[in-house]
Amino acid sequence: MDNKFIRNFSIIAHIDHGKSTLADRLIQSTDSITDREMKDRILDNMDLEKERGITIKAQTVRIKYKSKDGNTYDLNLIDTPGHVDFSYEVSRSLASCDGALLVVDASQGVEAQTLANVYMAIENDLEILPVLNKIDLPHADPDSAREEIEEIVGIDASQAPLVSAKSGLGIDELLEKIVEVIPPPKGDPDKPTQGLIFDSWFDPYRGVIILVRMMHGKLKKKDKIYFKHSDKSYEIITLAVNTPFYTEINELSAGEVGMVICGIKELRDIKIGDTVVMDKAKDTPSLAGYEEVKPMVFCGIFPVNSEEYEDLKEALEKLALNDSSFTYEAESSQALGLGYRCGFLGLLHMNIIQERLEREFDLNLISTAPSVSYIVTTKKGEELIVSNPSDLPEPGEIETIKEPIVDLSIHVPNEYVGPIIKLCQERRGIQKDLKYITKDRVQIMYDLPLSEMVFDFYDQLKSITRGYASMDYDFNGYLASKLVKLDILINGENVDALSLITHESSSYNKGRDLVGKLRKIIDRQQFDIAIQAAIGAKIIARETVKALRKNVLAKCYGGDVSRKRKLLEKQKAGKKRMKMVGSVEIPQEAFLAVLKVDE
Repeated sequence: MDNKFIRNFSIIAHIDHGKSTLADRLIQSTDSITDREMKDRILDNMDLEKERGITIKAQTVRIKYKSKDGNTYDLNLIDTPGHVDFSYEVSRSLASCDGALLVVDASQGVEAQTLANVYMAIENDLEILPVLNKIDLPHADPDSAREEIEEIVGIDASQAPLVSAKSGLGIDELLEKIVEVIPPPKGDPDKPTQGLIFDSWFDPYRGVIILVRMMHGKLKKKDKIYFKHSDKSYEIITLAVNTPFYTEINELSAGEVGMVICGIKELRDIKIGDTVVMDKAKDTPSLAGYEEVKPMVFCGIFPVNSEEYEDLKEALEKLALNDSSFTYEAESSQALGLGYRCGFLGLLHMNIIQERLEREFDLNLISTAPSVSYIVTTKKGEELIVSNPSDLPEPGEIETIKEPIVDLSIHVPNEYVGPIIKLCQERRGIQKDLKYITKDRVQIMYDLPLSEMVFDFYDQLKSITRGYASMDYDFNGYLASKLVKLDILINGENVDALSLITHESSSYNKGRDLVGKLRKIIDRQQFDIAIQAAIGAKIIARETVKALRKNVLAKCYGGDVSRKRKLLEKQKAGKKRMKMVGSVEIPQEAFLAVLKVDE
């Protein structure tokens, strides 16, 4: 197809501003699907996405649109996630587009993630088309939303289409605007072939499926292609597109987006951001690709049954193919055996990956409490990066510990400014700026330790502002701080999987709360269980899970009191012996108890 009849664009927005519903209406309005086949959020095809009502994976679809000028256009649409934890999905999608629809809720205006996504689109040099959604809501204020887009984002919104993705109002006008505003892709079908891999996943029947944006040249069935990064060659078996259902095609040309299937079984052969070229022209230059993403939150994932270790390894490989923003490396724990230390972009990302591992690969897993990575300088002058608290050197060997700091931006109605500032101060935040972006909306900027934000900061933020606050954050370097390692001992044995690194000022409270929490979670045994929190050799808190006691006096009727004493002493001696050999079973909830310490 001639490039001038192709449009490649993403839909970007803050969470819940209606991206997926707008994608549904665009698909429906172009008659790409029958009413019988239509269902809500058709591009959200993962069970988790349907249950949580969020987009986790960016999804592509090709739809045909016949415009008023009589021409038929191929619209390649990418629906992207809104949550800050999945911003890497958004950045990858934007790199394969020529334009973006910036969807803004007409009743809520510009929010934190709206801004973050716009800046990403501007960095990729995309044409941005603002769209005001939800204009049929009673409290929608399109004029005010337009004003906010112009003031905060700095984009002309005077011609922004007014739509309702739910009812379909204004969708035809929007389609015309897309054809008019979004530029056609650049690229020459006669130049040497270059394609950018921007997504991939594993199919048990077809092997690895890769999603490619063709920059130059063409791909056809039976062509032999070469992957620059992995130095491997394969023959194309099938080319396909989503329309929105899987449809095979004969050719992918410059400017188009489609799936390439080569029967690849080796997961390591594919890397997102790699360049596809012809096997005959291996020296064709590579495309820029993507920046390597740095994980922010780490946790240990271990199989409940040690025999499932190999299954977990295979599952992580397949999931990393589909989600290149998480990392994993093997680790072992005295308490939990062999497993993996995994890195994620945030807490929601971590929860989603764990759920996907359990559902899609039928694994039974134990995960440790999340932690962040610290830079530790020892007294010998060595610099270590520590993401697992149990790897922290002894206190006497440490010169300084630096923790990661994030640049936090919160958008909130002005009546909630007080509680937000109090929350940030409690979490050791340093205020940088506070400005009114409109007469009743405020932007609050803070430098905040990532470790304080990782647990329940987002939940607390939503709770104290009744859901009206929105936030976005960026990594802002490392800062030296007074941090200590808090160890948990159970019957005198250090449980490495329960260790955590915390600030000295809150360590006593954390230790006391954590042992109190564990006392309620750990089941009673036939012997006393001592749960202690320690910093180095100093015990700072203790709780005891009392032993289950059998009533040994049940059959002892009357008689001398010494008879009863003898039975009780005998029971006590048995308990002592049992305590020496007894090991304590720790349930999964114990490893996540640290998350709920502040409640």
